[in-house]
Amino acid sequence: MTAEAAPVDGDDDFVRVCRVDELPSVGAAAADVYGQVMAIVRTQEGEIYALDDTCSHANVSLSEGELEGHTLECWLHGSRFDIRTGDPSGPPATVPVNVYPVKVAGDEVFVGTTPLNH
Repeated sequence: MTAEAAPVDGDDDFVRVCRVDELPSVGAAAADVYGQVMAIVRTQEGEIYALDDTCSHANVSLSEGELEGHTLECWLHGSRFDIRTGDPSGPPATVPVNVYPVKVAGDEVFVGTTPLNH
């Protein structure tokens, strides 16, 4: 998915990334937001989160990993990240990934361009 420049609620820091129905019912999809690749994640409860798509340990795509609750597991070495905070929950990853604010307006998903945890 490639983000389109489209502000939400008059906030130019948010861009449209997709429609809700373009996401997996549970899991992650990669989205390019102005050159920053993010994993856009939908939980079993329908919550939507955004975080860097690159594992801080192995430099591979997190959106290809498995989601369990609020934890996204890297498919290569099993690093696990809390999708709400970006914090790793154990080795081999020790460095958090950035998480981004998400707004849903109607059936459109918008992501903030400034990380929440920096």
